[in-house]
Amino acid sequence: MAFSFCFPTTAVMGILNITPDSFSDGGRYTDTARAVARAREIEREGAAILDIGAQSTRPDAALLSAEEEWARLAPVLTALQGQLTIPVSVDTFYPSVAECALQHGACILNDVSGSLENGFPALAARYGAGLVMMARDAAHPADIRAYFETALKEAARAGLASSQVCLDIGIGFHKTREADLDAVRHLQDILDGLPNAVLVGASRKRVIAYAGGDAPVGERLGGTVALHTAAQLRGATVLRAHDVKEAVQAAAVIDMLLNKRSV
Repeated sequence: MAFSFCFPTTAVMGILNITPDSFSDGGRYTDTARAVARAREIEREGAAILDIGAQSTRPDAALLSAEEEWARLAPVLTALQGQLTIPVSVDTFYPSVAECALQHGACILNDVSGSLENGFPALAARYGAGLVMMARDAAHPADIRAYFETALKEAARAGLASSQVCLDIGIGFHKTREADLDAVRHLQDILDGLPNAVLVGASRKRVIAYAGGDAPVGERLGGTVALHTAAQLRGATVLRAHDVKEAVQAAAVIDMLLNKRSV
């Protein structure tokens, strides 16, 4: 059965970085045992999805080869098999890494490349996986909408159902921090008429410091919750977060306000 992003309430995607150089928590979970323990904790804290990244995407990060990235991912994915009940997503832009991950228990590909020519839609369709498609490097909300429309055509052409595709507005990957904020301000217009799940991932990113008084990375929880809440009120259905417990609580409150859940 193909993976579906049709969650009954807003889904929190918990972040597990197994990189030594992540902007937020680099080096904390490079040990496999610690990574597995954190993955299980993320599930206990209420995440609906676990997203594992083995390559930092911060602006000045060194680019790993596909072989190096898979060498980091393989032991963690292997150790996690049978340990979780929530779906595992892998954050990668290498097709070879993506396919290996799908063969080792992942069921979502989180592609931050913005490319429509790397074969990810066909790969996801072949494995019945979910696919996150990001509008990267957009300068305006209209650019995000245009990317989404093109991306969905490519996904459908590859054989993906709309329920298998999640659209990511690309917070942190736009040309400016004002563009990041504009993407959330105009999210309802961007999504008008689109039936797909929509991901917003502002957790601890530069836009929080930009809008919230230049707070250091470790002090951006309040701003993260604020921006995610604004996005949720405008139609976001998946929130990608480091601080899972707090993100789950905040999303539950907004879901109740929106009548998506009851006591």
